[in-house]
Amino acid sequence: LINVLYSIVDRMFIGHIAGVGSLALAGVGVCGPIVTLLSSFSFLVGLGGTPLMAMKLGAGDKEGASELLSNCFKLLLGLALGLSLLFFLLRRQFLWWFGASADTFPYALDYITIYIAGTAFALLSGGLNSFLIAQGRSGLGMGTVVLGAALNIGLDPVFIFALDMGVSGAAWATILSQAAACAFALISLRLPGLPVPLRWGRFQPSLCKKVLALGLAPFLTYALDSVILIILNTVLQRQGGPGEGDVLITCAAIVQSYMLLIAMPMSGITLGCQGVVSFNLGAAKRERVRLALRGVLFLCLIFAVLMLVVTHLCAPWFVRLFTKDAQVIVRSVWYIKLYTAGALFMAIQWTVVDMSTALGQVGLALLCSLVRKGLFLTGILLFPVLFTAAAAFAAEPFCDVTASVLSAVLFVHFTPKLLDARCGPQVQQGQG
Repeated sequence: LINVLYSIVDRMFIGHIAGVGSLALAGVGVCGPIVTLLSSFSFLVGLGGTPLMAMKLGAGDKEGASELLSNCFKLLLGLALGLSLLFFLLRRQFLWWFGASADTFPYALDYITIYIAGTAFALLSGGLNSFLIAQGRSGLGMGTVVLGAALNIGLDPVFIFALDMGVSGAAWATILSQAAACAFALISLRLPGLPVPLRWGRFQPSLCKKVLALGLAPFLTYALDSVILIILNTVLQRQGGPGEGDVLITCAAIVQSYMLLIAMPMSGITLGCQGVVSFNLGAAKRERVRLALRGVLFLCLIFAVLMLVVTHLCAPWFVRLFTKDAQVIVRSVWYIKLYTAGALFMAIQWTVVDMSTALGQVGLALLCSLVRKGLFLTGILLFPVLFTAAAAFAAEPFCDVTASVLSAVLFVHFTPKLLDARCGPQVQQGQG
């Protein structure tokens, strides 16, 4: 939940810049999915490596866990350097392709150019933080995100308004905050007494392949979400036309910010349980795995119900944090209620994908994720043609409901077989 502030605090302040708030917010809205796409590469390594680490710790193999951590650190460094160069060279083309207009392009370019310079901080802080949590140091993991978010909140008004840096100030506040979070994560992983401290170690390509293979499903989950949101912005701009397109993208920036209040904490629940599931699977403790799976689904469902109530009661107040434009407020409130209508089904989908990854069922996690993305993309492209440009917002609940039903059926079918293979057949009552 705290990590959400990285994404939405900038937009809150930017939307209130005198005279240009709505256009600046639309420009940063175009950058939002690109920023998320960059950050998703931390999941490729972090969420690919932590289940393997938990399994090794569960099996008592601390040396193997240490080798894994050092190789994941190298992977994160390599990705950070390569992605920074690629996105910097193509940033202008990306912005034009992904929904910027002549009016919003200058704001988008200022923000994304500065943000790309701090890509390494974002990837390292996000990726390495997962390894603190996997070792049972959730307090240090929380410290990483709290430090970054608190600095971002404090620096935004100073840079944007006091120093009159506008959109550029928001970007600088973000990367400086991420740099501090990165330093905290690195220091924490070197603390004495940590079960698996960070060391340089020997590069092992075979181990890196295992990490990337297991991290592929969560990476694609987040990366493809970003790609689809980029397509959403493009469709809104093209189908909406001059003027209307910018308004729709401004609304989309607010809607997507609200959706993070549901999706990110829900991911926190499921990802926080991954280490528990993987550890007990490695230790062949079948009942503790089952208990964890039931518990994480229950928590996600309760959270989804709570957020549906909050949505219908508090959406207008949330939107006013971003803008004073009456038209944008009315439309954004309606779009938020439509976009989040499938939150209960999201709880099922998130549980299936992340728990499948924790169980090592990469193929199942990837299939469920790709089906949902395909349905989302179909709705984004089809609904505006059949109805209006704003109908693209209905693609989210459409894919949430349809994909979760299929995912639940597949998970219930395959998971008992996996537990039988890893933990032994379940003993029936009255036997043995």
